[in-house]
Amino acid sequence: MSRPNVLAIIQARGGSKGLPHKNLLPLAGHPLVAYSVKAALDTPSITRTIISTDSKEIAAVAARYGAEVPFLRPVEFAQDLSTDIDVFTHALQWLLDNENYTPDLVVQLRPTSPIRTVQHMEEAIQRLLDTPKADSLRMITSAPITPYKMWLYDEDTASMRPLLQHPTLPEPYNEPRQKLPPVHWQIGTLDVIRPSVILEKKSMSGYPILPYVLPFDYAIDIDDMNSFLKAEEVMQRLDCIKFQPSLIND
Repeated sequence: MSRPNVLAIIQARGGSKGLPHKNLLPLAGHPLVAYSVKAALDTPSITRTIISTDSKEIAAVAARYGAEVPFLRPVEFAQDLSTDIDVFTHALQWLLDNENYTPDLVVQLRPTSPIRTVQHMEEAIQRLLDTPKADSLRMITSAPITPYKMWLYDEDTASMRPLLQHPTLPEPYNEPRQKLPPVHWQIGTLDVIRPSVILEKKSMSGYPILPYVLPFDYAIDIDDMNSFLKAEEVMQRLDCIKFQPSLIND
C-alpha cells in the first residue's frame, strides 16, 4: 500500500491591517511564517509543503526555510475579505492543471497560529485517514465563555435577544454555567481536509467533521502585537515546534 500524499498549504498574504507585515515579523528570532513551514517539514505524514502568497518577499522567506513556491497567489484572492475556499480552490486547481497533482489530504496551516506539536499533527492526519466517512478534521479547545450567555443586540430598537436557545432550559442565560452544555471553540492550529470537499462540495469542512481537542494554551491567534508577544511567551513555555536557539538568525 502506497504512502498517502498529504499536502500542506500555508496561506500567508502580504497585506495585514491589524499587524502590518506580521507574517515576516520575527518570533523568537525567526519570521512568523517560518514556524508553519517547519511544522509541515517536521511532520512525517506530510509529503509536500507549499506556500500560497501574493508577496514575493514572503515567498522568498518561505522558500529559504524549505517550502515550495509553485505560484504567486492572484491578487483577487489576497484581499481583506478573501476566503479560505477561494485560496485553496485556486491552489488545488493550479496544481491539478499545471502538474496533474492531486493529494489525498490537504493540511491547512495558518502562520498566525504557530503553537503546534508534531504529535498533534500526526494524530490529526492519521485520524482523518482512518475515518473515510469524515470530510475533515478541525482542532478545537474548550471555550472560555459560553455562548448561552451571549446576546444579539439591535441598536435600532434598543432591544436584545439571546444568541442561543436550549431544548430543556427556557432561560439558559440565567442558569449557572455548570448546568449549561460544554462548548468548544475552533482554533486555527490545524485543519485537515479531503481535496474533493474543497473542489466538489465547495466547502472548507464538509460534514462530518472530526474533532481534535487541544488544551487552551494552544489557542493562539496572532492579530496584534499583544497576541504576538503572547505567542512568543507560550512558545518558550510549551514543548512545541520551534527552532533551536543555536539556529536563530542574527
